[in-house]
Amino acid sequence: MSEVKLPPKPVIYLRSAIYWLSMFFASIIIGGLTVFTFPLHVDKRFRFAQNFARFGLWLIERVCKLSYEIEGMENIPQGGAVVLCKHQSTWETLMLQIDLPPVRWVLKKELLNIPFFGWGLALMEPIAIDRSSGRKAVAQMVEQGRKMLKDGYWVVVFPEGTRAKPGEKKRYKAGGARLAVEAGYPVVPVAHNAGEFWPRHSFIKWPGCIRVSIGPVINPEGKTADEVNSEAETWIENKMKEISDPSRWNR
Repeated sequence: MSEVKLPPKPVIYLRSAIYWLSMFFASIIIGGLTVFTFPLHVDKRFRFAQNFARFGLWLIERVCKLSYEIEGMENIPQGGAVVLCKHQSTWETLMLQIDLPPVRWVLKKELLNIPFFGWGLALMEPIAIDRSSGRKAVAQMVEQGRKMLKDGYWVVVFPEGTRAKPGEKKRYKAGGARLAVEAGYPVVPVAHNAGEFWPRHSFIKWPGCIRVSIGPVINPEGKTADEVNSEAETWIENKMKEISDPSRWNR
């Protein structure tokens, strides 16, 4: 896809301001309404809460002129799976819940304390862990994740733990791979370059087209967690070299 011609920077700032303001009110309205879905089954709660992600993706394309394209949809398996995804931005947390089968998240429990947004998030029954508790957090993730996979959900794990800058690589933790090995479910690696358009801690949303790539399924049978983790890391980081553009890393 051809490179998008950038508008003047004041226009980019204005678009970004409109996006942030709209999403602030959306989090209050949709997050608040999601709280009232508590009597419903979690699947119905999830479908209602997806409206926040759909609105966010629609808004950022219409207002900030930031779209995306996905390759590798044919790699999506039937049944449950563990997703190991590159983490560069907030954007992928919206996309993954729309373009993948029903997901459950592994996330830091502090997010559940955010008014409206966190309250709605809690009703999605994520795997909320205390990252400071080390091995206990991994054991908790495996225990809860195994049940979710058995119920047919996908479990999304960001193996780097926190968002990395474009061009940066953090250590891949093996917790997600351990879940896949112990539960006996496949791993689906996902790479994307969202951080080049929506950097972490950034107000600006740059126009353009985010590239997302879903990799071939990694079968954990007969492999250790470290082997599965290494295989996913190698695929993701090699794909990142292919889809990344260093000219956008420090703008």
